[in-house]
Amino acid sequence: MPELPEVQTVVNHIRPTCVGKRLKRIQPVWGKVLHNFKEADVNLILDHPKVVDVYRRAKFIIISFKNHIIAIHLRMTGKLHVTDEHFRSKHITAVLEFEDDYSIYFEDIRKFGRIYLYDDLKVIDSKHGPEPLGKNFTHQLFKKMVSQKKRNIKALLLDQTFISGLGNIYVDESLWKSGIHPSSISNLVPENKIFSLHSNIRLTLREAINNNGTTIIDFNVNGESGRYTNYLCVYGKAGETCLKCNDRIEKLKIAGRGTYVCTKCQMKYTKKYS
Repeated sequence: MPELPEVQTVVNHIRPTCVGKRLKRIQPVWGKVLHNFKEADVNLILDHPKVVDVYRRAKFIIISFKNHIIAIHLRMTGKLHVTDEHFRSKHITAVLEFEDDYSIYFEDIRKFGRIYLYDDLKVIDSKHGPEPLGKNFTHQLFKKMVSQKKRNIKALLLDQTFISGLGNIYVDESLWKSGIHPSSISNLVPENKIFSLHSNIRLTLREAINNNGTTIIDFNVNGESGRYTNYLCVYGKAGETCLKCNDRIEKLKIAGRGTYVCTKCQMKYTKKYS
């Protein structure tokens, strides 16, 4: 599933084309792609059809209008193609048509992706935690958030109600860089390690965005794969040498997910630290 950097990469790609253009129609090629509205409901938007902005909230691509927003979630295999030419694919689930013959084609092989229509961000905000790259996401806030939870640290970071946008790749990378074993209990991780984790989450996400995200299977934007795959330190590296200690990277199942970890240099915090 695309994580924060991949979704931000899509936003960065489509925003210059879409902002200022007027939406003419949303055509659902596959009926279930429209999650909470019908094609006729788009008339609500068409009273003020000009796109005001395109941005990201959590793993949603937000296309905002004067009085409404369209929220697109790519899920596992969703891709957006912006073009003024006809885009051919048997996996198109929806087409957003704009003026000047530009369209966004929503291509989704597994058909898990959805499009939502809301008045504002309240529904999405109510189900998602803070943005890890937001200016209000400080060391102190993160320390307070983590210390109030007694949970597996990896499961906690994957919980979208706790923090938005993180997924398996960037959680594994951030925990490795911070020397924290993914099986650690959140409120038992030392303060200096929590501060390190905060910094590494933000650093890793920014670096990934600068490299158009990570392509593991098929993520790409208009045919261009994410370059951060070349900079992964631990994710997908089972059996390879740890860049820190030269021990072997292992793949374990933690929080129900395949997890890449160096058991030598990532400390497991399961007892009170003194």
